[in-house]
Amino acid sequence: MVNLKAGTRPPWVGLGAAVWVQIASGNAYNFPLYSHSLKSVLGFNQHQLTMLGVANDVGENVGLIPGIACNKFPPWVILLIGALACFFGYGVLWLALTSKVQSLPYWLLCLALCVATNSSAWLSTAVLVTNMRNFPLSRGTVAGVLKGYGGISAAVFTEIYSTLLHNSSSKLLMFLALGIPVLCFIVMYFVRACTPASGEDSSEHAHFLFTQGALIVLGLYVLTTTILNHIFHFSAPVSNTFLVIMVVLLMAPFAIPIKMTFHRMRVSKPEMHHQPVETPDSVIQEDNADKTEPLLKSSSSTTALGSFRENVEASEVAMLLAEGEGAVKKKRRPKRGEDFRFTEALIKADFWLLFFVYFVGVGSGVTVLNNLAQIGIAQGVHDTTILLSLFSFCNFVGRLGGGIVSEHFVRSKTIPRTIWMTCTQVMMIITYLLFASAIDGTLFAATALLGICYGVQFSIMIPTVSELFGLKHFGLFYNFMSLGNPLGAFLFSGLLAGYVYDNEAAKQQVPNLLSSSSISCLGPNCFRLTFLVLAGACGLGSILSIILTMRIRPVYEMLYAGGSFRLPQTSNH
Repeated sequence: MVNLKAGTRPPWVGLGAAVWVQIASGNAYNFPLYSHSLKSVLGFNQHQLTMLGVANDVGENVGLIPGIACNKFPPWVILLIGALACFFGYGVLWLALTSKVQSLPYWLLCLALCVATNSSAWLSTAVLVTNMRNFPLSRGTVAGVLKGYGGISAAVFTEIYSTLLHNSSSKLLMFLALGIPVLCFIVMYFVRACTPASGEDSSEHAHFLFTQGALIVLGLYVLTTTILNHIFHFSAPVSNTFLVIMVVLLMAPFAIPIKMTFHRMRVSKPEMHHQPVETPDSVIQEDNADKTEPLLKSSSSTTALGSFRENVEASEVAMLLAEGEGAVKKKRRPKRGEDFRFTEALIKADFWLLFFVYFVGVGSGVTVLNNLAQIGIAQGVHDTTILLSLFSFCNFVGRLGGGIVSEHFVRSKTIPRTIWMTCTQVMMIITYLLFASAIDGTLFAATALLGICYGVQFSIMIPTVSELFGLKHFGLFYNFMSLGNPLGAFLFSGLLAGYVYDNEAAKQQVPNLLSSSSISCLGPNCFRLTFLVLAGACGLGSILSIILTMRIRPVYEMLYAGGSFRLPQTSNH
């Protein structure tokens, strides 16, 4: 049984703690900061370093086990496992980099890195599932905020790496091995399942606006200080001051529960107060419930789902009434908007449409991200760190903005969130064509636009999968959808982009075969075919996302009728 923390303040304390955990879950983004040291100290070649990068991506995105575990264990257990993965994984890498242990086999280092970055899946699943259940009426906003902090975590770690750790790769690995577990131990008490609000809280919207504003200020601050420090090379006291201010901004979400402590407010009790609310406690109890239900209950079960249930044909109702007189019990499959089991979702067309659309969006985007340095060099940009910083910031903007915009339109117009995946993937087609054209002056604009579109995919997929298939097994659904990221990276980046790049580089370096291990490619042809294929893939994704949007429009008209989220009655299926 799961003990739910009652009250209006604990969910906001948990959200403030989740912000720090979400930042910690971005530890996989640090691979570029220490990979060069691994290569030089351990004597790896480029191919071996690339395979370590694959292990980094696989560990970060394969989270099916955390998705299953989050329904069986409380959040603190999930956080504990993630902390231990960080300790042992990054600890082994630190031992190898500092030569404390000599001659560790290459496969062990790959395994250690995979375990270390798999902590990201455990930490992110713990806070995302818990907060989605604590705020079931604001799923898009919660997803946008948490994924926004995840998107900016790379810039936060870079600030710590350059200011506090003095650009030392060994100190960074030590910090990840010890600092993240300590953080998890501090906040694990606060990240807990709470009794969700049964109706709209008048202050909730203002609190989320404050959290989003604090996140925007943090993003602009980190971007500005990074650029200024790169230009002016500030002294240590000034850099340390910047770091302290960044920490204060990260503490901003805790201002909400502090304010609620000193200024308690009455929460309105709307009509739906007595309506059953989907909680983690009910999630556990429903696993042991009877899997059948009478076909005919009280009339309130029909009206609870509004117009979505009123579309049943009169003849079908008559048949159900006839069967119901005999007290016949019959299994009923869940409808979209209710709680699905994983096996039940797998046979739904909407599930696979959403997976493929997400796979195309993030798979093509991560291909550009993984090759952004080479793309910049091929087009004549020597300092590619500016491109990486620009993509990172715009990715953060897309994650936060996608949650805000989709939440507004789904409440005001009942427009399915997936329409924004359609819009951004159409924009991605234009972006990839800009990359392929290699027109002077378009590289930075295309990178910024792609970063925004890439970030939107995350903040749309998360609430959509919870709204279509419920929160009961949300952790498993979310982590299965996340497999689209490494799958896309393997197909589009590992196979397509790598093959095209190597072929073009070989044409340019034919006379110099002795340096084939370090050849580079220059010119627009290095990635032109790759960008054209990515544009075609996003074209197909746009068509499928339109189909998905049309299919799920009735679900959103039911869920958001009246301008606010309506929790459907959960069926014991």
